[in-house]
Amino acid sequence: MMRPSKVSMNKEYFQTLKSAETEDWLDFHVIRPFCFQLARFFNRFDVHPNTITVASMFIGAASAWFFAQGCFYYGGTLGLVYNLIAIFLLMWADFFDCTDGQLARLSGKKSHVGRILDGVAGFTWFTPIYVAFVWRFYHHHELEFSWLGISDTPENVWIATAVVFVLGVISGITGLAGQQRLADYYIQVHLFFLKGEKGSELDNSARQREILEQMPKDAPAYERLFQKSYVDYTIKQEKATPQFQRLMTKLREKFGSADQMPEALRNEFHDHSLSLMKWNGLLTFNFRSFWMFLFCLLDIPVMNFVFEIIAMGLLTSFVRHRHESFSKAIADKI
Repeated sequence: MMRPSKVSMNKEYFQTLKSAETEDWLDFHVIRPFCFQLARFFNRFDVHPNTITVASMFIGAASAWFFAQGCFYYGGTLGLVYNLIAIFLLMWADFFDCTDGQLARLSGKKSHVGRILDGVAGFTWFTPIYVAFVWRFYHHHELEFSWLGISDTPENVWIATAVVFVLGVISGITGLAGQQRLADYYIQVHLFFLKGEKGSELDNSARQREILEQMPKDAPAYERLFQKSYVDYTIKQEKATPQFQRLMTKLREKFGSADQMPEALRNEFHDHSLSLMKWNGLLTFNFRSFWMFLFCLLDIPVMNFVFEIIAMGLLTSFVRHRHESFSKAIADKI
């Protein structure tokens, strides 16, 4: 049997990517090639991409128990091992989360439910992980209390834990969820201007609401729930990007559909968007997980909440301001 040539392998690999332009260095050179091999392996056994997505949810959520343990400062070598296992499990979940999309493009088994599941996976991981961080702080807070000069009394522990819980909610809802939702949207916007409607998954809330309303009455409850959540997801993306929505409206009004815009206009938007992709990539898993892992290994996971709210919040504001600015400038010229 002849082995596939390196050229054909490379071509097949690139076909499993959304676009090389939307991948950061680590994804493109390390994670995606590894996940491509996983995708080829699963494809041989006719494994459905949604199966990989669901598996990633369980694996990522399982990491929460290990993240709930103190690391070396509190738990010695065993604590360090627990945290390393947690990091391994979450990275494994991320590998599977990358693999499912590449497997879908490799096998042709793309589905609307798969697209929704892919967006849900990260929240399935991080919700129990953030709860684990609050639990961990309740039991292991001597470092933070000593830095802030707080007496380690039961009353102070409960008050401080309540504050950390609020930080976790803000970090999870307006931080992680909002930031990754916007980053995902900008990736799909970039692909739309690069490849057109067929080459992207740029969804809009009006169309998603139509899909929900047209679902048969006997449709499974979980499909209805997923679709309703996806309608809300797209609405939030659109509310966060008013100038881009204005640009898309103008494109549809003038050219019949945004996909029929002049090439010069498409290239202008693409060039602006491409320069922003490296910053947008910092809002996704690799960059933020590096800091989360570091804070956990240093036994101060509560700092992950602070980092997401402040540092990642500022980065998100910068990316959104840049994107909205050039969207407005292009819309004004139409």
